[in-house]
Amino acid sequence: MKGTKSGLHGMENVMKIMGLLLLTLSISTHAVTVSVTDKQGQALQGAVVWMMPKVLPAHSSEVHYEMGQKNRTFQPHILAVPAGANVDFPNFDNILHHVYSFSDTKPFELKLYRDKPHAPIQFESAGIVELGCNIHDWMLGYIVVVDGPYFGVSNAEGVVELTIPDGHYQPKVWHEQFEELNLPETLAWQELKNTDALSFSIKQNLVKKIESMADEFDEYE
Repeated sequence: MKGTKSGLHGMENVMKIMGLLLLTLSISTHAVTVSVTDKQGQALQGAVVWMMPKVLPAHSSEVHYEMGQKNRTFQPHILAVPAGANVDFPNFDNILHHVYSFSDTKPFELKLYRDKPHAPIQFESAGIVELGCNIHDWMLGYIVVVDGPYFGVSNAEGVVELTIPDGHYQPKVWHEQFEELNLPETLAWQELKNTDALSFSIKQNLVKKIESMADEFDEYE
């Protein structure tokens, strides 16, 4: 009898797994190409684009992302992650860095360190996180924590290519030169089904960042 019950439970588990697989396969997805331009109609590189679904997925910390420091810069300069993500901050330089953020979305501090901190930083809430280095004032980076699982950063042609399930989404975009840095722009809710192209012309003025000169000498080398 015990063997029979065990076999029945095993068959039930197999059926559940098969059902989940069939459900996954039944979800239709399609490619969407999003083109981002400024107010003058010029392609905008480095814009973060994401699709916010009507039902937000549960936050997941299983996938790790990386914001490194290399050649005294943050690499990548702009990193997009979903809410709940963990981010590692490896130092690839042979000098010390002191990474910090005073942003409301996620204030934190990683004091002087080499190599890699022992633990990643989790970014629980959507928003913009501006990064700096307490030793190298010119270092600037951004982590854009998005409230949607489908996102990307525009290339030199201002294009982002995403693969998303059919459904209703609110497209959003952010750029580091926005006058209102913490205010992404949005399009109206729309059904995206068999749609292969969207255009996003931002409305905000773009503010050019002041580039700081690197110090010739570094006492933390």
